[in-house]
Amino acid sequence: MTGAEMILKTAADAGVEICFANPGTTELPLVAAFDTVKNIRPVLGLFEGVCTGAADGYGRIKQKPAMTVLHLGPGFANGIANLHNARRARSPVLNIIGEHTTWIRPYDPPLNMDIAPLARTVSGWQKESTSADQLSHDTAEAIAASLYGQIATMIVPADHQSATCKTEEIARVQFSFDAVDEEMIPHAVSMIQEAQNPALILGDRALRQQGLAAAAQIKAKTGCDLLMITFPSYFDAGVGLPVLKRIPYFPGQAQKFLARYDAFVMVGASEPNAFFGYAGGVTSFLPEKSPRIRIDTLKQDAGLVLEALAAALGPAVGQNELRPVLAQYAIPALPAGHLNAQKMCEVIAALQPEHCIVVEEGVSSGAYYYTHSPYLNPYSHMTLTGGAIGMGIPLALGAALAAPDRQVIDIQADGSAMYTLQALWSQAHEKTKVITVICSNRKYFTIELECLRAGYKTLGKEASSLMKLDQPTLDWVSLSRGMGVPAASVNTAEAFIREFQTALKEPGPYLIEAVLE
Repeated sequence: MTGAEMILKTAADAGVEICFANPGTTELPLVAAFDTVKNIRPVLGLFEGVCTGAADGYGRIKQKPAMTVLHLGPGFANGIANLHNARRARSPVLNIIGEHTTWIRPYDPPLNMDIAPLARTVSGWQKESTSADQLSHDTAEAIAASLYGQIATMIVPADHQSATCKTEEIARVQFSFDAVDEEMIPHAVSMIQEAQNPALILGDRALRQQGLAAAAQIKAKTGCDLLMITFPSYFDAGVGLPVLKRIPYFPGQAQKFLARYDAFVMVGASEPNAFFGYAGGVTSFLPEKSPRIRIDTLKQDAGLVLEALAAALGPAVGQNELRPVLAQYAIPALPAGHLNAQKMCEVIAALQPEHCIVVEEGVSSGAYYYTHSPYLNPYSHMTLTGGAIGMGIPLALGAALAAPDRQVIDIQADGSAMYTLQALWSQAHEKTKVITVICSNRKYFTIELECLRAGYKTLGKEASSLMKLDQPTLDWVSLSRGMGVPAASVNTAEAFIREFQTALKEPGPYLIEAVLE
């Protein structure tokens, strides 16, 4: 068995099912090994950022790693923005970077790069291979590390991939979350019981159904408000789940929103703070003298920690006590007239099917959707965790391959979409059930807002030229069809309703350009 086959066999035996790859010459042994180890599905991405974004989306849905195969340092560098998002999302990713053969590296060939320091910027675990015989152990260790919610990166020279291993013994993955810290729970109980207006701030696994059920119990027992971080990697929402308030993005709004609370317990989340620093601006959002505590660690399951907190606050309450805490069904009426961001979100909320997955990289245009999201039929939602744009289309690809029986809807900013447009080809090639809604305001609108926040009240022609996506206007229908994805462009609510209903009936991907006023 070659080293490459050993990597794939170890990963397959550990439950890895898919690999997003953009391979090159230094990964050819891995490419050939897919013909031998058939338990892992290879998926081609036409850009490394597609592969890493898709692995992020897959990991958020499955809570287990997909593989990536990337070509040397430059290939890894091409994928690093979406690995940054995956790191912030705490997504499990098994990242394989092919390296030059060991004997050629001293000659500094053209693609040579010091990969390890670059990998450390996004990896929670990493290792460079020292021999083919270590690859099964390294792969098992990497997978175990990834399951804590981090990127595990293996740098594997091509000659180690092609070498024959002395043994064919497969290493087994040893993994378990750390136990709940029982000493932390009483502190949180006291804080909630002694405060007049306490709040839970939730993120990570606390926002999945198990954690949300525990959060509903806590609110029903104590009246404690339930908040979610501004950009959660994943959350379940809809009828039968508790209604969570999302911490606002803008610092002034966030500080005002959080000022009403006098104690904070955080599970799966750190203290909320500003996305950027401006002169005279704020950094931390929590009231300065308010007590706060985080009761989980990065190696614990936040959902289990939340269950322990709920149990410590008293016996479980029944459905009658829970009912006022849980969301009731309410969808917006279908709008009419010229299309704007609010109407676009109303249509999506009104028509989206039960148990769908919504990917939201609409940035400014997608904000209106959150008004409706708690009250829809049950569904799952993923956001832009790390702020590195170009996430949405690849994330939707990975989510659709993780859950092929569920409709995926990507609310996608137009400027961000151009970063990883190639993912549309992979969506078509893999016949994924993804609807991409392009929020076509034909500008980087978020940059305009940030300019105003930074104090630039007026912008001249030169500055404005860096924010506008016109002259020429992007032809989204042609771009999408060129990638093999059917598409339409609409500028009224009525036309958007019609095209969205058409898209829901399609067996594969579909793109709608929503031209917004």
